[in-house]
Amino acid sequence: MIALRDITKAYRTGGHPVVALNHISLDIPSGQFVAITGPSGSGKSTLMNVIGLLESFDGGQYFLSNIDVGSLSEDQLAFVRNRRLGFVFQSYNLIPRLNALRNVELPLLYAGVPHAQRQAKAAAALHGVGLGDRMDHTPAQLSGGQQQRVAIARAIINDPDIIIADEPTGALDSASARDIMEIFRYLSANGKTIVMVTHDDEVASYARRVIHLRDGEIRLDRAL
Repeated sequence: MIALRDITKAYRTGGHPVVALNHISLDIPSGQFVAITGPSGSGKSTLMNVIGLLESFDGGQYFLSNIDVGSLSEDQLAFVRNRRLGFVFQSYNLIPRLNALRNVELPLLYAGVPHAQRQAKAAAALHGVGLGDRMDHTPAQLSGGQQQRVAIARAIINDPDIIIADEPTGALDSASARDIMEIFRYLSANGKTIVMVTHDDEVASYARRVIHLRDGEIRLDRAL
């Protein structure tokens, strides 16, 4: 599903290059649940952004389902990102004025799906994350854990191959965090490839593989 070959990425800070990814190579097969860990500045967020097609890379090759990502135009990258990837963020990124149903509908709206079909699919996704009775609630009327469930429903509405999760439990209490991770575990068991960045070892333990970064390099890659 995901194949990185000798990926490099550097930023310029104060006129000096700072290496974020230093010749990273890894394979993530379809259906695997991977946690990316490491201290602040280790490169884990940059690696997630490269995998999620949110950032370019300076050198190397990235193959997504045998497609050479480096050969794609911006429009092609956007199409792949919208169709193949779903994103879950620590801050939920929900639109405050929209209720849960309409927040989940948004990717289908952008894809031109008819209204009735959008509503039916969004309702099914919310039922799937245990929020069938909260569809009319706005984010302000939901707890943090419920908002993250809405975000997950939105991420899976287009049936993506890969879910990219950036510290998905970082803003949650421990009980809500466990609930969210059980949803990810369920999605993984049903064939979704999940790439999750986390600083929390307990959260990482829900994955089937942990990749630990330090100074832009893979220092540990182990199955759980």
